[in-house]
Amino acid sequence: MSDDTILPELREPLRRTDVSLPRWLIRAALRVMPVPRDPEVRVRAVRVGPMRLRIYLPARRGIGPGLLWVHGGGLLFGAATQDESLCLSTAKRLGIVIVSVDYRLAPEHPFPAAHDDVLAAWHWFLAHADELHVDPTRIAVGGESAGAGLAAGVAQRLHDDGGTQPVAQWLFAPMLDDRTAADRSLDARRHAVWDNEKNRAGWGAYLGAEPGTLTPPRYAAPGRATDVAGLPAAFLTWTDTELFADENRAYADALDAAGVPVHVDLVVGGAHGFENWAKHTPVAQALIGRAQEWLGAAVR
Repeated sequence: MSDDTILPELREPLRRTDVSLPRWLIRAALRVMPVPRDPEVRVRAVRVGPMRLRIYLPARRGIGPGLLWVHGGGLLFGAATQDESLCLSTAKRLGIVIVSVDYRLAPEHPFPAAHDDVLAAWHWFLAHADELHVDPTRIAVGGESAGAGLAAGVAQRLHDDGGTQPVAQWLFAPMLDDRTAADRSLDARRHAVWDNEKNRAGWGAYLGAEPGTLTPPRYAAPGRATDVAGLPAAFLTWTDTELFADENRAYADALDAAGVPVHVDLVVGGAHGFENWAKHTPVAQALIGRAQEWLGAAVR
């Protein structure tokens, strides 16, 4: 893939984006990364067992909606603070309380650690809905990349377990299917930000096995689900240039075929995660605006 396939406004931010650094260095950099502030959104941190939750409390009155958010990072790295801008703007614009999960990472913590952490965060959110002034029937789940895949897997788990369900899924370029990593024909293509070599490392660390060689545990690779009927309405966005395009389209099609309302937002000329690392560009701001508009309607 050449720069010609990427929108001009994204090319300079893309040149400054590098996830090929050693895992320990990316993790260390995220711990000291400065985060923005907004006087209209109060942020507090809570530790729950092995995980940390970052809670965004907008200035509002009365009971309102909520969002359980899950950060990306290929299942290998990442932190809730990397999505601070998105969480602040979403909380402020929609008056929505957001609980963002710092889940355990592979390879130190393979499946089901991250899945269990996100599931536990959901139940913590429900248990604390009254004090957070959140209507538990109006909580969505969402995430970016690996986090969106975790959110999708937890939505499937909650459907099967019963009880209070998410009202919607808000998924940005979800990492859904380990079989993509097993397709060696994709290795020769230059996928910006997240290529198939990195994808194979992430899935292999998470599953503890070579991706695509065995049927993974249920909910580990939500794109493999054979029955997605009854899941919450979904917003899915991805770009035409990225590694996950085919698996994202397949999941959207499966949801649609099962009767799940699904809204697809395909960004032509984008690159994986651009709404994060190029968040100030017009194309990213436009996507975030459309996504927030959909989410606001979904949790109303």
